Amino acid sequence: MRRRRAEKRILPPDPIFNEVLVTKLINFVMRRGKKNVARRLVYGAFEIIKQKTQKNPVDVFLKAVSNVQPMIEVRSRRIGGATYQVPTEVRPERRIALALRWIINFARDRKDKSFSNKLAAEILAAYNNEGAAIKKKEDTHRMAEANKAFAHFKW
Repeated sequence: MRRRRAEKRILPPDPIFNEVLVTKLINFVMRRGKKNVARRLVYGAFEIIKQKTQKNPVDVFLKAVSNVQPMIEVRSRRIGGATYQVPTEVRPERRIALALRWIINFARDRKDKSFSNKLAAEILAAYNNEGAAIKKKEDTHRMAEANKAFAHFKW
């Protein structure tokens, strides 16, 4: 028998922009518990976004995240010795987590001077519906579309 589900922790909004999603981004960027380093990197990226677009960086970031969020993904399901890729809808919390993970991972892969520049560039690319994170979302959707025939295996 399984134990009870772990309760969701409520994250406090970040001190500068008063936005929970920014805190989440900082936590995703953070490595080895170095939160101040992560904060500096994220706020640096937001400064760069502000300079480049003359818009509120949080609005740009929120739009970028909503552009990257996948609606549907494939999940492996084993039925009678065969493994099928079954398209399923993505839960809202997972959508945000995937979007942030993709933006940060593709920012890390970019060729640029500092991580703040890389992150700013990736967020701006996602904001304009281009870049690697958007491509990843489209690939995920394409995969789900291709495996639509197995949708009846949903559980």
